[in-house]
Amino acid sequence: MHGYKHIVKPLLDRLVVLLLLLLLSPVWLLLTVLLWIANDGKPFFFQQRPGLYGRIFRVIKFRTMTDQRDADGRLLPDEQRLTRIGSIVRKTSLDEIPQLLNVLKGDMSLVGPRPLLVEYLPLYNATQRRRHAVRPGITGWAQVNGRNAISWEQKFEYDVWYVEHISFALDLRILWMTLVKVLRSEGISAANTATMERFTGN
Repeated sequence: MHGYKHIVKPLLDRLVVLLLLLLLSPVWLLLTVLLWIANDGKPFFFQQRPGLYGRIFRVIKFRTMTDQRDADGRLLPDEQRLTRIGSIVRKTSLDEIPQLLNVLKGDMSLVGPRPLLVEYLPLYNATQRRRHAVRPGITGWAQVNGRNAISWEQKFEYDVWYVEHISFALDLRILWMTLVKVLRSEGISAANTATMERFTGN
């Protein structure tokens, strides 16, 4: 497992990503134009996220929400800022495509626990922090077992289980299950929200 996690997996990630970038380049270009129009010239979303061993990197995704604010300057709720094209991109998981660049750089993997917000780092308990023992992924065990439709407790349990059982066969299984989930548009949002509710600790 050690050799796969640190040597084989990163190499396979980069090889697959190079192929995907070539195949998806027309989709990338089209979405960039459409989201540039929908988001006032800002098709991409950048944010600091913790990666392997908690090291911070900048993740890139397609921007699916505007920066609309209320009269007091506060951002409107996610569901009000989600654009029409953004909703389609999010539903089909196409907003994740730019993260292929993060994989190519070595910040992420195709499969692993999703990179969460930096502000969550102090809230994790010892078990939950183990999710950072591997590179974060574009998809992961938690994503194919409910994604945003499951609780934070369940999500972390799946993340840690993956860290303890990481293998080539498991990664292939997760990639296949991800494809099925995307085609079925399952688990995109938590109940009554456009995105997952914020984690506040245990």
